[in-house]
Amino acid sequence: MYPALSPGAIGVTLPFEQAARLAAEAGFKGVSVDLDAAQSDPDAVRRVLEANKLLPAAWGLPVDFRREEQAYREGLARLPALAKAARQVGADRCSTWILPFSDTLTAAESFELHRSRLRPCAEVLAEHGCRLALEFVGPKTARQGHAHEFVHTQDGMLELCQAIGTGNVGLLFDSFHWYTSHGTRDDIRRLSDALVVDVHINDAAEGRGPEEQIDNERRLPGESGVIDLAGFLGGLKEIGYAGPVTPEPFSPRLRQMPPEEAIHTVAEALLGVWRAAGA
Repeated sequence: MYPALSPGAIGVTLPFEQAARLAAEAGFKGVSVDLDAAQSDPDAVRRVLEANKLLPAAWGLPVDFRREEQAYREGLARLPALAKAARQVGADRCSTWILPFSDTLTAAESFELHRSRLRPCAEVLAEHGCRLALEFVGPKTARQGHAHEFVHTQDGMLELCQAIGTGNVGLLFDSFHWYTSHGTRDDIRRLSDALVVDVHINDAAEGRGPEEQIDNERRLPGESGVIDLAGFLGGLKEIGYAGPVTPEPFSPRLRQMPPEEAIHTVAEALLGVWRAAGA
């Protein structure tokens, strides 16, 4: 596995070449690619990655499977070209998140909707040698006040991955959601590199238990010490996970920093827990 930067996940907007250079200087080994640039000039994107000795991180699924049929179909029609471009630059991991509730559909209805809509996406990705990562959202607070709960645990999401049935779907495994769903290191040991496609790493807010955490109120890796990130990374190392590990802290403080400072701050936090875990 390798520490990776997604500039957008920390509130940084920069041209790809500049973001890649700053990521490498800060100590990251991977970076999210610019798919627009990859579509227009994949060779240029590859040269930037190679010049900075970086691996591509995951890219977001550009299909709105949560809305009406027309929006879904339009996104699905664009997916083949994007998947082809991503694969041309080595970005073979695609990720999205799954809402843990619905106000209109029962759990069974939501399951069928996600299975039926995500399967064509996974099939397109498979045709281009890409994998799909699905993220479960763990906090109890994210489900409160909604009519129907949906998948919000590791096992529940693995069931959906299996039901999609294309063989290239696994977890987007986030330390925050692992913690808030009461996950353990033994739960990680039940996984494998084949079942984990992408990883996000964050810490949780101080003074709150797992059921009190709020999804968009997180901390940098190691900032609060609430989550056992050494155990999290150690577990991933045990199962041989080989993909990117990307911070996604939703930090207002980072968004107020100049881009270079923000990138270095995130790298320092991530690499600190990385060393502590012996990852």
